[in-house]
Amino acid sequence: MEEIIEQLREANEPVPVPLELPDEDLLVEIEEQLFIDIPFVFREFLLTVSDVVYGSLEPVTVTDPQSHTYLPDVAANAWDAGVDRSMIPICQDGDDYYLVEEDGTVVLWQAEEELIAEETWESVWHWARDVWLES
Repeated sequence: MEEIIEQLREANEPVPVPLELPDEDLLVEIEEQLFIDIPFVFREFLLTVSDVVYGSLEPVTVTDPQSHTYLPDVAANAWDAGVDRSMIPICQDGDDYYLVEEDGTVVLWQAEEELIAEETWESVWHWARDVWLES
């Protein structure tokens, strides 16, 4: 995990208005908006690297309600599209969504087939290493 955080920090691209990292209180507010608990590993991800901007993928953020990556809005859109309500999107990729399951596993929901792809990632950190950093 620490190695992936370091890689993401090194890859972070400068932007005119940098994102901020959330605190625990904000994550509790987000959980209340979503009516679902954020899995521990995804919570760590949000607390440590949700301010990183890198590559073509844009993981969800929680500090700016006006952002197109704002987790409650992305979640509402994903659930409206047919994603199971027990899963939380970590990133939208076109019409598809990378989702975190209750146990922390990350899956890819493909909109065209309205199903979950076979490939999974053990955690959001594995997804960040294998997918986000490769984007």
